[in-house]
Amino acid sequence: MKQVTRNVLALLVGIALGAFFVSQLRDEADKARGQDTSASEEPLYWVAPMDANYRRDKPGKSPMGMDLLPVYAQGTRVGEGPGAVEISPQVVNNLGVRTAPVELRPLQTRISTVGYVQYDEDRLVHLHPRVEGWIEKLYVKAAGDPVTQGEPVYELYSPQLVNAQEELLLALKRNNERLVKAARDRLLALQLTPEFIQALERDRKLRQTVTFMAPQSGVVDNLNIREGFYVKPGTTLMSIGALDDVWVEAEVFARQAALVQVGQPVTMTLEYAPGRNWRGSVDYVYPSLDEQTRTLRVRLRFANSDLTLKPNMFAQVVIDVAQQGDVLLVPREAVIRTGDQNRVVLALGEGRFKSVAVALGRSDEQAVEILRGLEVGDTVVVSAQFLLDSESSKTSDFERMHRPDDAATQMSGRAHHGGAEHD
Repeated sequence: MKQVTRNVLALLVGIALGAFFVSQLRDEADKARGQDTSASEEPLYWVAPMDANYRRDKPGKSPMGMDLLPVYAQGTRVGEGPGAVEISPQVVNNLGVRTAPVELRPLQTRISTVGYVQYDEDRLVHLHPRVEGWIEKLYVKAAGDPVTQGEPVYELYSPQLVNAQEELLLALKRNNERLVKAARDRLLALQLTPEFIQALERDRKLRQTVTFMAPQSGVVDNLNIREGFYVKPGTTLMSIGALDDVWVEAEVFARQAALVQVGQPVTMTLEYAPGRNWRGSVDYVYPSLDEQTRTLRVRLRFANSDLTLKPNMFAQVVIDVAQQGDVLLVPREAVIRTGDQNRVVLALGEGRFKSVAVALGRSDEQAVEILRGLEVGDTVVVSAQFLLDSESSKTSDFERMHRPDDAATQMSGRAHHGGAEHD
């Protein structure tokens, strides 16, 4: 009986001691959880705002004299993936973080470049003699002089022209129509006018010098002769260019070549005439790129009725490219460009940010087209994004995010390999 009582008492004491130790273990676990929670609220380290590689284990100043920023250990939320960082609202405000939405709208592409005013070469005439001779009189004295179609330009003495006139007079004297026609055709081929030939047939008198007229209205350029010069058929006497329409030769980068088409509107400005704009159009796109500059030449056409535009003037031109439907756009300043990858920093809300890789398309002065990596409704950071990107990209999974097929293949392969080992 005493033995049974003793055993019962021992059992009761054991139960009491077990309950006590369980209670102590629970208290210690609760304290540990509390310590872990408080520890998670402590910064892991402090980092310089302008240099993410400068780290310290306590607050202080960066080499540039700026306050170090704390970095906290934060868990990753469902759907965010690795690389998400969280910053307190105070730090976000101090950094001046600004965001902008990802928009779906047309991209108004404008190509800005420079060019030079030139003559309309479709209406640029070069004057050459058809015979040898001497310039007896020059009616235009300097390059740039205006001329009107039909007015005299120069007088030429040439024995060949005198002989050609004698042949016509001899044929007329013999009344031989075949010879008359041949003599007339020769004079026309030597650039004598029908009026000159009619006067010769009427007066039956030779002219020692022949006056040549301007074939079109314009201004004189490349004046290469003076009175008394000996000239021959290979001599360029002068050029006459029309200025009521002008060309502008411009160049665009190779990446913009596919955007330029004939007929697109163009706006031109000149330092010579500040505040004035000229409206023209793309007249011709050259078929090849310059082998040295790797640029594409584009010919633009502008009306110049008041003759304000002068050849060789330097001009700034803007080519308006036609819109091609809605595309996904972000501000230009939101894109972080590196040597082998382009990224943006997504604003996930509640002070959380994540750097993601993107594929870029066309761009204009304000926006960049996003081909891959973002969706409508996303929000991107447009200022102070470099520090956020540096912190996020240390653990971000760019490859798995943008190559799901490869990631799935790798995971499947690992699972299969693990299963084989297990078997």
